[in-house]
Amino acid sequence: MGKEDNRGEEYLFKIVLIGDSAVGKSNLLSRFSRDEFDTNSKATIGVEFQTQLVEIEGKEVKAQIWDTAGQERFRAVTSAYYRGAFGALIVYDITRSSTFESVKRWLQELNTHCDTAVAQMLVGNKCDLEDIRAVSVEEGKALAEEEGLFFMETSALDATNVDKAFEIVIREIFNNVSRKLLNSDAYKAELSVNRVSLVNNRDVTESSWRNPSCCSR
Repeated sequence: MGKEDNRGEEYLFKIVLIGDSAVGKSNLLSRFSRDEFDTNSKATIGVEFQTQLVEIEGKEVKAQIWDTAGQERFRAVTSAYYRGAFGALIVYDITRSSTFESVKRWLQELNTHCDTAVAQMLVGNKCDLEDIRAVSVEEGKALAEEEGLFFMETSALDATNVDKAFEIVIREIFNNVSRKLLNSDAYKAELSVNRVSLVNNRDVTESSWRNPSCCSR
């Protein structure tokens, strides 16, 4: 019975990467999943995903991270792309203000197509390009605070904060799922059937990660 219980507590969960084309979504994913950066990265066609094993609070968790094209012509994949997502990274390029201005549109799309609470992180990518920055850290933080998001600046090129950004989203999913599991046997049964969410970890502490100096909510 113990073994069955342990297997039942392990869940695959889905995180989506959204944002305009060429903000670095694919390279954030390849940096996190394979510790690689492709200087000749081409625009994503359609949808791709990687499954990454992550250890959180001593438990091995499978995170299925989905990457999609930012171009408007691929918006037909929207509903399937968002279905079952428990986390999202909304990415903009700190050197292109137009990508920052698109964030609210992406958030609206996310909220339209997701029927559950989604852990959300606003990510200002390419922070290695400080000399041509067009969006300030303060602007990013202000928008994140306004929309109730976590915030972090990253660089897929030199790996700055990439793992940390994904980890914060994963831990927030832990936290959200744990609260629901503690309060709802029906929710736990639903997760066991659908296999869409994260392991039930009731020992997660918020104080160790909720307010790291590099990000805010």
